[in-house]
Amino acid sequence: MAAAPLGGAAGSLLQFLRLVGQLKRVPRTGWVYRNVEKPESVSDHMYRMAVMALVTEDKQLNKDRCVRLALVHDMAECIVGDIAPADNISKEEKHQREEESVFQAAMKHLTQLLSEDLRKEIYELWEEYEHQSTAEARFVKELDQCEMILQASEYEELEKMPGRLQDFYDSTSGKFNHPEVVQLVSSINIERNKKIAATASEPCA
Repeated sequence: MAAAPLGGAAGSLLQFLRLVGQLKRVPRTGWVYRNVEKPESVSDHMYRMAVMALVTEDKQLNKDRCVRLALVHDMAECIVGDIAPADNISKEEKHQREEESVFQAAMKHLTQLLSEDLRKEIYELWEEYEHQSTAEARFVKELDQCEMILQASEYEELEKMPGRLQDFYDSTSGKFNHPEVVQLVSSINIERNKKIAATASEPCA
């Protein structure tokens, strides 16, 4: 079989991979706003989410689909960047912006670079997550929030400032329902609260 000509399928795939590669250099905005040193990238966040999906033991879920959803859910941010609540976009406006304009257009642009089958698969995965239309999408949404507070606890530990990122915990309070995620969040909170208590009990210098 002859090699694909320049600008053909191979060229489009390379363009797709270069765009997705930008996620390595898009910092998670929430950490930037809170002056976290060396904040993680969007791809850092998505990778651990995918691993969290991979190690689920819930046999009622399609694990492979969960991993795929985790890898796709923030893909549009390679073009539009990471939007956080502090960007002064209300929940309703943000949802509309993602669904009807900027994020949707970004996903269409990205997937147009792929073959028809892949284009359909990836775009439909993104829509499934956005609409929270399946048990897998809802599970991955909980992983998204759980991974965020796990990262917050790690930043607090690295900075030796337990409790500094409390607003991330407040924003996810009451949003976890899946038993595995609830258990994981409980473990994170127990460990974190011990560190906060230990710091509070230390004598002042």
